[in-house]
Amino acid sequence: MLLAIDIGNTNISFGVFSKGDKIIKTFDIHSRQYSFNKFRKKSGLLKIADTLICSVVPKLTTKVAEDLKGILGKRPYIIGKDIRVPIKNLYHKPGQVGQDRLVNAYAGVILYGTPLIIIDSGTAITFDVISKRKAYLGGLILPGLNMSLAALNEKTALLPQVKLKYPKELIGRDTASSILSGVVIGAGALTDEVTNRIKLKIGKNTRVIGTGGSIDLIKKCSYLKIKIDRHLTLKGLKLIYQNEIKKLF
Repeated sequence: MLLAIDIGNTNISFGVFSKGDKIIKTFDIHSRQYSFNKFRKKSGLLKIADTLICSVVPKLTTKVAEDLKGILGKRPYIIGKDIRVPIKNLYHKPGQVGQDRLVNAYAGVILYGTPLIIIDSGTAITFDVISKRKAYLGGLILPGLNMSLAALNEKTALLPQVKLKYPKELIGRDTASSILSGVVIGAGALTDEVTNRIKLKIGKNTRVIGTGGSIDLIKKCSYLKIKIDRHLTLKGLKLIYQNEIKKLF
C-alpha cells in the first residue's frame, strides 16, 4: 500500500491507497499539533510499502520523514526533491510554485481533462490554470477564509473574531454577521468574477475543480458549476507514484 501525505500550513492530510488504486483510509492532523504518537494512533500503523510526501512546510517535512523512516526502514519520496511533478510549468521562476499546486494540476489534467481551473480553498485560496495543451500557466493567490477573519480581528481595534460558517444573510444586521457575509459571500463573488475572466482567456468550456477545507462554503456562495474533489492532492500523489516513481526506482 502507498501512504500519500500532503503537508500544509493548517493541516497534514494522509491517504492510504490500496494496490487497486483506491483510497481506503484518510485522516488529518493539525500541522501545529503533529506528533508521531498522533500519527500512530490515527493510522493504526497499516502495512505501508512506500510513502510519498508533498509539502509547503519544510520543517514539518523533515520531522514527518524521519518518523516514517523509523517505521518503514526507508525514507519517503519527497515531491520536488526526489521527483518533479511531470507537468510543463510556465511560471517565470518555476521553483516558486508550491508543489501542492503542481500536484493538483497534474491530477486535474489526468482526471478531468483540459483546459482547467483548480480552486483550492485552504489556508490561502489559490486559482491554478492549466491550458488546453496541458501546461501549467500560473494562477492567483489570496487570503483564505479563516485568514481573512483572523486579519480583521487582529488588525482592528473593535472587530471581533468570528467563527467560519455559512452566513445566514447577505446584508449583515450586526458586526459579526456583516464580517461573515463579507468574507464568505465576498469570496464566492470573487471566485465567480475571477473564473469568468480566466475563461475569457483560455476558453468558455474550461472545467472548474474545487478542493480544500473551505471549498463547500465558496461553492454555496458561487454561481459556478464547481466539481468538488476533496482528495485531489492525495490522488495526484498516487498518480505520480504510479506513473513516474515506479519507473525510476
